[in-house]
Amino acid sequence: MKALDRLQPALAILLVAAGLVLAARANGYDAVVIGQVALLACVGIGLNVLLGLTGQISFGHVGFYALGAYAVAVLTSKAGWSFWLAWPVAALLAGAVGALLALPALRVRGPYLAMVTIAFGFIVEHGVVEWRSVTGGQNGIMGIAAPALPGLPAGVRGVAMLAVALAGALLLAYTLLARGTWGAALRAVRDSETAAQSLGFRPLVLRTVAFALSAFCAGAAGALFAPLSGFVTPQAFGFIQSILFVLVVLVGGAGAAAGPIVGALVVGLLPEWLSRLEEYRLLFFGALLLVVLWAAPDGLVGLARRLLARWRVAPAPRTASAVPALSPLVAARPAEAATVLQARGLAMQFGGVRAVQGLDLDVPAGRITSLIGPNGAGKTTALNMLSGFYRPSAGGFALGGQALAGLPAHRIARAGIARTYQTSQLFGSLTVEDNVALATCAGTAGPLLGAARFRAPAVRRTARDLLAFCGYAGALDRPAADLAHVDRRLVEIARALAMRPALLLLDEPAAGLAREDKDRLAALLGRIAGAGTAVLLVEHDMPLVMAVSDQVVVLDAGQRIAAGTPATVQDDPAVRQAYLGEQLELAPAAGRAAPAAAAPELLGIGRLVADHGAGPVLRGVDLRVREGELVALLGANGAGKSTLMRAVAGLHRPVGGGIHLGGREVAGLPAERIARLGLVLVPEGRQVFPELSVLDNLRLGAFTRPQGREARVEDMLRRFPRLRERLHQRAGLLSGGEQQMLAVARGLMAMPRVLLLDEPSLGLAPKVIAELFAALDVLRGERMTIVLVDQIAALALALADRGYVIEGGTIVAEGPAAQLAQDDLLARAYLGAGTAAAEEPPLPIAA
Repeated sequence: MKALDRLQPALAILLVAAGLVLAARANGYDAVVIGQVALLACVGIGLNVLLGLTGQISFGHVGFYALGAYAVAVLTSKAGWSFWLAWPVAALLAGAVGALLALPALRVRGPYLAMVTIAFGFIVEHGVVEWRSVTGGQNGIMGIAAPALPGLPAGVRGVAMLAVALAGALLLAYTLLARGTWGAALRAVRDSETAAQSLGFRPLVLRTVAFALSAFCAGAAGALFAPLSGFVTPQAFGFIQSILFVLVVLVGGAGAAAGPIVGALVVGLLPEWLSRLEEYRLLFFGALLLVVLWAAPDGLVGLARRLLARWRVAPAPRTASAVPALSPLVAARPAEAATVLQARGLAMQFGGVRAVQGLDLDVPAGRITSLIGPNGAGKTTALNMLSGFYRPSAGGFALGGQALAGLPAHRIARAGIARTYQTSQLFGSLTVEDNVALATCAGTAGPLLGAARFRAPAVRRTARDLLAFCGYAGALDRPAADLAHVDRRLVEIARALAMRPALLLLDEPAAGLAREDKDRLAALLGRIAGAGTAVLLVEHDMPLVMAVSDQVVVLDAGQRIAAGTPATVQDDPAVRQAYLGEQLELAPAAGRAAPAAAAPELLGIGRLVADHGAGPVLRGVDLRVREGELVALLGANGAGKSTLMRAVAGLHRPVGGGIHLGGREVAGLPAERIARLGLVLVPEGRQVFPELSVLDNLRLGAFTRPQGREARVEDMLRRFPRLRERLHQRAGLLSGGEQQMLAVARGLMAMPRVLLLDEPSLGLAPKVIAELFAALDVLRGERMTIVLVDQIAALALALADRGYVIEGGTIVAEGPAAQLAQDDLLARAYLGAGTAAAEEPPLPIAA
């Protein structure tokens, strides 16, 4: 593929040279055709900046094309300007209008952006019709003379040669832009706007510049269209022309340098080749385009890449090199040598929900500070405030004495705070080395067509050394989208370190890693802190946290409840209560039956293995649920509980093992069939249908069991009286507790044989939790078979007959609920604490 990328400029130069020769020798009609193909290529190159580099699409570029054409026509025929003066003015006018349009247009996404640009095209088309005194209205402007230049043929042949030369110049500019710092930054914004901001880039500025450049190219091409055709009329700038411009990019290949050239040849010449078919011409033209787009969704250049890749020789694996020292790679600025993050009274409120309140936090340089807490405690919200993605509702924070609260993410990144994310946010279209090299720019792209900040040998050497320091041993020129999960984590940390941060924020870096990979991660964190960088770690793997941390801060319901050394935090009663909860006093349910010890097995899970493409998440899970039994599934975040629930419900296909419902194998069946068989999941996060009423949500729950639906609706309203009061209200307007009640009621409407409840108490107030669990206790008393996952262990065990403890995708304990509540393995699973913790050797920490 690299060979083709190197050949693209040479092939394009040959095509431009051939176009110049053909235009110079062509007759008048052929010269017009060659000129129109060249102008299609010019507009396509501009759209390639927008579509190929930023991923934005515009169906209104005919408006910029018309602006360029009418500007030249008016200035030359009415104002008496020279074409050579009017041409750059017309192109700049189109670019300026593009920049103005981009500011509001680029704040929307997807179809909304397309609608804005379509509207712009219509505004320009109808504007030139109505502005008769200047544009001539429907009659347009006639008699536009072709420019004269010594050495150029007179008339349309000279204009066609100018169009071909313009296409060559724009192609060269695009090539320099795409391979330079700006091109990498634009692709980064396309792949992950959030990560680009955390590297100090401003996505809106980058996209606005790209839109303006694209409009400039369209305006420059339109300015040549006027003398090429000799007249301009509104009919020449209809919506269909915008569609052809987009087709030029899609057919040739978005993002490929030669793509618009190839696309212009196909779109511009195909109608001419089919001209003899007369009335069937458009039919064949459309059919051929459909075939091309179907066979080559990434364009003809992309198709050539794929064909050549079949004969590509795999590169030899890199040999492991010595781990370089970090200090020379990210040498801290003098003012940052002893930097400390200080946060005081930090708070974040979403409507009536206080995600974080009154957080005080100190993070010293050269130390690892871990921020832990149960699900929904506010940990990621705190990181989002510290990295500028949320503006704190109250309080503030400073880095090395510089106040940063309220600044945008790119400003905070430039100040010295770098981060990684729960879900890796690498730039998939960039190579591994390019991801890290771009971060060294620290949000400053430099000259528009320059590449020194991105491709300088010193920058590349730093990127390679950082990758080696982090333990990455794979190919440097591999697209980041193709990396394995563990390598994505290592590259993302290397990219963050390339920012030379004073503070490194890590959000669950161990998620999805195998034990040996976590050992390597622990050693890496030790090396980073040892080099003087402050590290703030959010992580749910308690053995890792307790092994690497110098201090641990614990959050619960947005409030700091403990801080200190790992040993101090493990023994803190408030921390144990936050993770394990406290017993819930449930009123005895009427007619509550004793656990059915001899009841038949209804749900059986055997040796279940599941992954997310990054190593196993479930490692041979065995679990049994008897009819009429309530079984609790417990474990820390990331242990595999939700993955198990989704696998049982058919939303995640397991790679091994079996799932039996009443003796019938259901593993591998689609989710809708499993639901019809009676395995019904109430998912984490409620997931009610927000635009539908409460009543419609309930009725949809009975979709597979419509008989007796209205009677069951009445039964649900009796169980959850709050829902009766909100029956005709949109579900999205309910409180969190009411939405959770609705989600449970909707699941019960399906008349499940087994009800799977995933984190029903998440984010709810204690009073609402008590009300919800009292309703679940009634269900248990009615012998409903339930599998319950809940973050508050004691709460779940107070309700359950039996329980299982899962850690690292493996069941580590099971038994009656009362017995399990006293088991040290339960505390160890949540806190990495307990007597059994000594059975495993500690994680290695490298100085």
